[in-house]
Amino acid sequence: MATMSELKATTTARERVEAAVAKAQASQPRLNAVVTFVDVEDQLAALDTIPDGPFHGMPVVLKDNVCTRGVRTTASSKILDNYVPVYNAHIVDKLKAAGAVVIAKASMDELAMGGTNLTAATGPVYNPYDRTRMAGGSSGGSAALVAAGVVPFAVGSDTGDSVRKPASFCGVLGMKPTYGRISRYGIIPYSSSLDHVGYFTRSALDAAEALKVLAGRDDRDMTSSDRPVPDYAAALNSEIKGRRVAVFKNVIDALANPEVKALFEKTVEALKAKGAVVEEVSLREDLLKAILPAYYLIANCEATANHSNLDGIRFGVQQPGGSMEEIMIQSRTKGFGSLIRKRFVIGSYGLFVENQEKLFRQAQRVRRLIVENVAEVMKDYDILIAPASSDVAPKLDDHSRDELSDGYLIAENHMVIGNFTGYPSCTVPMGLIEGLPVGLNMTAKAWDEQSLFDFAAAMEDITGLKDATAEGIE
Repeated sequence: MATMSELKATTTARERVEAAVAKAQASQPRLNAVVTFVDVEDQLAALDTIPDGPFHGMPVVLKDNVCTRGVRTTASSKILDNYVPVYNAHIVDKLKAAGAVVIAKASMDELAMGGTNLTAATGPVYNPYDRTRMAGGSSGGSAALVAAGVVPFAVGSDTGDSVRKPASFCGVLGMKPTYGRISRYGIIPYSSSLDHVGYFTRSALDAAEALKVLAGRDDRDMTSSDRPVPDYAAALNSEIKGRRVAVFKNVIDALANPEVKALFEKTVEALKAKGAVVEEVSLREDLLKAILPAYYLIANCEATANHSNLDGIRFGVQQPGGSMEEIMIQSRTKGFGSLIRKRFVIGSYGLFVENQEKLFRQAQRVRRLIVENVAEVMKDYDILIAPASSDVAPKLDDHSRDELSDGYLIAENHMVIGNFTGYPSCTVPMGLIEGLPVGLNMTAKAWDEQSLFDFAAAMEDITGLKDATAEGIE
């Protein structure tokens, strides 16, 4: 495969797009990663009016919680099966203005709530490296399509690690910029204080080019930043001599798989050989074990409020009933999967007036303590690193892990720190274990996406996995 610039140099826009559409359709029985295919002819016809740029004539995929005017947008939920937006998300307009051609809407965990991509209304997304394994979630469809070489770029969203964990399982770069760096206008929300627009590529250069296109102030999203947007690609530099790297020791100590630990240690030695200054740091263990419960309370309380309008009357597929109340109950009961209903119960309980102070507000206070601890630990370092996952992608039917064990709480949930703090964070391929990818997660201080791109480029030098795709997909 090739980077976006290399594709442009060797193919026409129509050739690129038609090849991607054909490959997406051919891979659908194997990956089940697409919810809706998008007609491309009008988009191709419009390219003559669009200035040349990194995305000109480039096929891209959007997660199915990104609103697209006139194109069904379901968030992989039965209740939104009939939803056709009358407007574009801000990032859709930005991508199209840059010449991108949207070829498909990608599967996701229902309403972006989950880390497996097993809960989509259209069924699970399969990992392109091994169809018996998960692609990860909630942005698994987007990750799988980039990993399979269908498109060079796909949009996801990240509320806990929903871009960065699938990136690890699928062997691609998954980028979550600083909170506010990309407008969320037109993205079906999960948790407003944690949601980030993210994306997948197969190279650091493409990731740097993409953020310049997507970033910037949007007055329709009051949380978006008006900070100037650097030319990340022009500044890209894989020279990391003297750069300071913090190894997240709590996570390393929590790893149970010796092969993952050995691969990470090999990566650390390679970073040192390139001149990086690498030191171990630790965060408060009690706060790390509180990440998951605090996340569940904050995210599910906010989700319950955000999705109260999905009732079959204001939005959603309406089920019959003898009264308005019965219509709403039937519509939500049949429209939501069991995991979503469970999360709404948790969120509703946390929002009861008598519970807000002892649950929701307490979770917010714990979040603040975590943010302060991270800021203190990272103040002297450029990036904080750890394996993005404690293992390769799990089997689809693997329910053996103890998700409340001390090790799991830290090793599999530490990337939520990027959402609690809003700091930029990305996952890059670290290597393969028995033919399956494992990712390295990197977190930088607020607005320092450039450090992540530079270290991602350095990792490409180390691993040789730049632009790698899963085998057996052609």
